Amino acid sequence: MSSNVKTSAISGCVIWLVLISFIGSCILPIFFVVGTISSFSEFAIRTTGGWLCPEGTTPQSHTYATTSRDENGFEHPATGYELQCVDASGEVVKTDPILYSFIWIGIWAGIGVIVSAVLTFILAIPGGMLVTRVLNSMRVTRSNPV
Repeated sequence: MSSNVKTSAISGCVIWLVLISFIGSCILPIFFVVGTISSFSEFAIRTTGGWLCPEGTTPQSHTYATTSRDENGFEHPATGYELQCVDASGEVVKTDPILYSFIWIGIWAGIGVIVSAVLTFILAIPGGMLVTRVLNSMRVTRSNPV
């Protein structure tokens, strides 16, 4: 294996690791936040309810008044959201207060991983070529001192 091929392979791997770390640390939190905020939407309820609700039921969003505690332990009014599976007669067959949102956030996290990987591969090729050029020019300069 020639020295140039080894340098290209090593620099490509290093560039890829640096880029996936940098891009992933920027992109993934954004997708987690988008997933968390949109988990209350009707679209999220319908999508995840299609997987979680028994056949013959319709997924619906149900909100209710609850409380939450702040960092000092004081209770404040809040709104709770849950997925309800309703049959044709209007009876609630199944209630899911949390799993649907974990699935929804997981979908968005998966999209974030895919976006991060695509951006990494797009940027790794020119980055690897640049590092290889710099390393080769340094090698030529060292072997041919002025």
